[in-house]
Amino acid sequence: MPPGVDPEAFSWFQTVDADHSGYISIKELKQALVNSNWSAFNDETCLMMINMFDKTKSGRIDIFAFSALWRFIQQWKNLFQQYDRDRSGSINFSELQQALSQMGYNLSPQFTQLLLARYSQRASNSSIQLDSFIQLCTQLQSITDAFQEKDTGRVGSVRLSYEDFLTMAATRML
Repeated sequence: MPPGVDPEAFSWFQTVDADHSGYISIKELKQALVNSNWSAFNDETCLMMINMFDKTKSGRIDIFAFSALWRFIQQWKNLFQQYDRDRSGSINFSELQQALSQMGYNLSPQFTQLLLARYSQRASNSSIQLDSFIQLCTQLQSITDAFQEKDTGRVGSVRLSYEDFLTMAATRML
């Protein structure tokens, strides 16, 4: 096992690296990660995470990047479980509202509902699984960082052109 690699991550990597290439693709990553209801992580979240940890921009990650990704997921999983107050394995509207508030986001109930609708897997189910929670929070933080770069006076509003907005959004998409 390489130094600095989490033993559990190493074990998972060995199991999931089906072609024994020494790298994990998006398809292989999706096979490695499951939500509390045993559903696979969604494609969008897997792609986002590969992009976050793929320093070579090859569309795949090695054992070191996978180990870092494993730690990243474990931290989010702990946070998810903290906010899943009813222990249902998913986060509903009130749990999401409380989670975002405790993370420092002052968002309206209407916007929280919009996020819930966007990130829930099924329209009939108004709750989100771990994969969508990670994606939602990571993208919200990225967009917030981009906004704060423009809001130098920290007043909560900025003035920008449409193209500046699109540039800001496009460069932050993971």
